[in-house]
Amino acid sequence: MAAVLLMRRHALRADKITSSPLRAASQTRFESNLPRDRFLVTPRELDQALKRNAPSKLSTAPKTIPVCGTWFLPNDSQKRKGYEVYKKAHIKKARFFDLDKVSDTSSPYPHMLPSPEVFQEAMCELGINRDDTVVVYDSAELGIFSAPRVAWTFKILGHPAVHILNNFKLWVDEGYPVEEGEQRAFNRTDYPAPSLDTSRVVAYEDIKTIAFDHNKEGSEPIQILDARPSGRFNGTDPEPRPGLPSGHMPGSISIPHSELLSPETKAMLPGDQLRKVFEQKGVDPSHPIISSCGTGVTATVIDTALIQAGYGEGVRQIYDGSWTEWAQRVQPSDNLIVKSE
Repeated sequence: MAAVLLMRRHALRADKITSSPLRAASQTRFESNLPRDRFLVTPRELDQALKRNAPSKLSTAPKTIPVCGTWFLPNDSQKRKGYEVYKKAHIKKARFFDLDKVSDTSSPYPHMLPSPEVFQEAMCELGINRDDTVVVYDSAELGIFSAPRVAWTFKILGHPAVHILNNFKLWVDEGYPVEEGEQRAFNRTDYPAPSLDTSRVVAYEDIKTIAFDHNKEGSEPIQILDARPSGRFNGTDPEPRPGLPSGHMPGSISIPHSELLSPETKAMLPGDQLRKVFEQKGVDPSHPIISSCGTGVTATVIDTALIQAGYGEGVRQIYDGSWTEWAQRVQPSDNLIVKSE
């Protein structure tokens, strides 16, 4: 039943999935300066692309635009805030994308996907045109954390050319230029009205049906991958939001997002190493994959890693509400919060 529901409401034809900048760029009218066959780009590649931008502020030619997507958990031990870190050091002319503001602020859950209208207004204010290539990056402290969520937001709202910098820590360590200070004022653009690809998002009702059908005869093995740390997944560590129980959904697979990053540089691991991680976890690329986490942020780290590992052509979706919505909406009688013993 769950498989039928999921495939009817959310399944994607392979020729319609925009899983890489190569396919996305082919839909627009300009040639990106960055590699179109890779989602992640290196500091050197970004630096070269930025140097090829038109020098004139009056130029209407498509540009490569760095976008800082830094965000921290509400229980961050250092009480860091994304914009404060941005002000200390950011790539020159980088835009700051505020995950909490460019979101559905009417939702009871944090930073849910923005409406097309909210996203459009944010693009206009940030001076981004639809023909521009955006490269999203994180803080040097975290390496890869919330940038994939920002990049996924761009992609799911139809922006053609999107990349992730792998990563800002290496950008700084390798001596590429940064600046400090408040975000500068950008010339307002006329970004066209986007549309939201809802087929890439899983709703609470659908994932609840999948959880109820777990291990039932005849149900398709739809895989739920959880990016939270193992202690929260197992139910032994608390959630960062007070009063929220920890644990996991029935049948879900624990893949802490930190296992997908280099422990030294905090950059995303190479594709072959990522594939080994997914294989060791028992992830089958031939079956649909839903990524989840605490609030839909690090779930997109898994989604990015799946692309890097060559799992990009299957049905991949994000549970936007993730554990914060799940733990607040399921009832104790449902028995849908599992704790490992």
